[in-house]
This record gives sequence, C-alpha cells and structure tokens, in this order.
Amino acid sequence: MEGLSICAEPSGEHSQASRRKADVQEVIEDPSRRKDEWNDWKWQLKNRLTSLDAIRELIPLTRREEEGIKRATGRLAMAVTPYFFSLIDKNDPKCPIRKQAIPRLEEFSVSSCEMVDPCGEDSHAPVTGLVHRYPDRALLIVTDSCAMYCRYCTRRRMVGEELPPMSIERFKEAIKYLKSKKTIRDVLISGGDPLMMKTELLEYYIKELRAIPHIEIIRLGTRVPVTLPMRVDKELVDMLKKYHPLYMSIHFSHPKEITPEVTAACGMLADAGIPLGSQTVLLKGINDKPSIMKKLMQELLRIRVRPYYLYQCDLAIGTAHFRTPVAVGMNIIEELRGHTTGYAVPTFVVDAPGGGGKIPVSPTYLISQAKGKVTLRNYENKIFYYTEPATVF
Repeated sequence: MEGLSICAEPSGEHSQASRRKADVQEVIEDPSRRKDEWNDWKWQLKNRLTSLDAIRELIPLTRREEEGIKRATGRLAMAVTPYFFSLIDKNDPKCPIRKQAIPRLEEFSVSSCEMVDPCGEDSHAPVTGLVHRYPDRALLIVTDSCAMYCRYCTRRRMVGEELPPMSIERFKEAIKYLKSKKTIRDVLISGGDPLMMKTELLEYYIKELRAIPHIEIIRLGTRVPVTLPMRVDKELVDMLKKYHPLYMSIHFSHPKEITPEVTAACGMLADAGIPLGSQTVLLKGINDKPSIMKKLMQELLRIRVRPYYLYQCDLAIGTAHFRTPVAVGMNIIEELRGHTTGYAVPTFVVDAPGGGGKIPVSPTYLISQAKGKVTLRNYENKIFYYTEPATVF
C-alpha cells in the first residue's frame, strides 16, 4: 500500500500524493522507521497532528485557519491522523479534505438557530449513553473518541475529550434497559467511533448485545475506515464476523477519500460478509455539487459500499458555514435519479431538530391523484399516467 493515490488518478497525481505522505512523515518521525510504522494504526493515532506548529510545518495556513486552530481547544480540538492529513492539497485552501479536518474561525460564530443537541438525543436517553428514539431501535454511544474530528460534527457537545470508553458499569445499565424493552430489535453502536476501542473491549460489547434474544441486528457507525483505514486489520475483521447479522455504516464525504487503503479496508469487511452502507453529510463547498456527489456514490458502489443516507447538515453549534439550503440536496437527488443506477441514489433526510427523527425529503414525482388515476413525472420531466384498480369492498 505504498503511496496514497486517489482512485484512477493520473501518475502525476500519484506522485504528488506520495510526496505529501513523505512530507508528513518527515515532520513526525525518524525517517529510518517510517515504512513499517505508517501502516500501524496505533502509530497513526499516537502521531496525530494536534498543534498549530505541526500544521504550519506542513502547509501554509490562512488567517482564519490559524485563528480556528488556536481557538479549537477542549471538546472537538483539532486531531488529524497523518494518513488523512496526507490527502490534503496544501496549495488549495478549498481542498475538501482540508475543510473537514482543519478548524476555521467560522466555527466560533454561533447562529441563533443552532443547538447544543440538535437531534434531541439527550432528551431520549433513558440511561446515560443509550438513546431510544424509535420504537424498535436504540443507539449506544460507547466512546467520545474519533481518529479525526470532523469540523461539522453533530455530537460536538460530547465528542473529543478523549475520555475512556463507556464503563462496564454504565454499559450494564444499558444492557438491563435493552433486555427490558423487547420491542428493540436493532442496536446501533456509535460514538465518537467504536472502532477506536480495543478489539477485545468492542467484542465484549457486541457479545453482550448478541446474547439478548430479541436483538436481531447490530450495527456499527464509523468513520475509521476512511480516516484510519489501517485499523481494519485481520484481528478486527475476524472478531466482527463472529456476530452476524452485523452491519456497518461508514461516513464518507468526498471522492478523494476513496484511496487504495480505504478500498482495501472496505474489501476486507465486505469479504467477511458485513453489509456496508454509506452515510454522507451534505456540506457547502465540499460535496454540494451533483457531479461530486454522483462520483462519490458511484465510487462507493465500486468498493462495495451501498449509498444509504445523505444528511442535511444538522443545526449543531458553529456549523453554519457548512450548511446548504435543503433545496440543494433535493436537486442532487434529482440529478442522480434516472441518471445513474438506483443503487447509487441515497435517501436524502433531515434529522428533525429537537429529536423528531429522520424525515425523507425528495423531489416531487407524484403530480396528482384522482379517482382511478395517478399522474407521475419521470427524471426527464415527461408525464405518465397510472390507472389504479377499482376499489373492491
């Protein structure tokens, strides 16, 4: 896995990516130890870029970036793996990887509509760390740590302090609640990022959930295969595949994230029989163009990740500069539907502010309904009529 070429990139871009990788390594560690350590996920975490001085050595920063880094302390402080940082185009302040990873001054301008807990998770938590908002599903938040802190994080109220994972005592409280609610058949393990935990601890959580008879499905929500793909190793995959049916939702934002390393990580997971779905947040200046989103969704299918959700950016504090009008997302879906395979069209949703849950938002294809007839519009704006069956009583 030498080099960090983007999928199907010209050889010149491959060389540039390799040079960026070498530049990052030069700043971090003794060159004689680089080759083996770069692919060690623990080394990547140990050497995350967290300071203004380290970033300055690697790329020229804008004034807004410098001020953003200085002010990003405590929760959601800057932390970027060397791997993910090496994907940044140092000469382009608008680089989509850069805008996701490096704080900017705009984060500290708070809009009146923004919320500490935009999805109302805390108000639906019967037990600390467990969110029960939908009748048959629950969310288990097991850690506040991530490999890289996305600047638009919806859980910025709790993520980034690098505290230990959910304690065994607290987890037992969550298990007790789950056992008492026999309607719950699906549990999503998230955080932070559950793949940041030691494999044996993550297995303990999964094994305990699998032992509850009415829990049919276990899901993992993660961005680690994108920001720290070397974490997906044989030990982790061999553990996960023991607990089917187990699903994984992976957070992708831009086609540049789909590198050979990410392709290999997703391949290992898919080969282990784990269905992979993508979750993408619609982000201004990063992926808000139909052409970029189309490429991302098609590339995801190529690496065996099924596009699942496209999220309108939540009303989290300090994220106004990332949000687009809802109409932008609707237009993207319109440009995908009929112009690429249906497998590549995610469901565009707004996670209703305050805890209303995910609400699908789609272009209007149903024009009208009348007795015995429905009028429909297709992707080419052609009108069609469907005759409905007569009502039988």
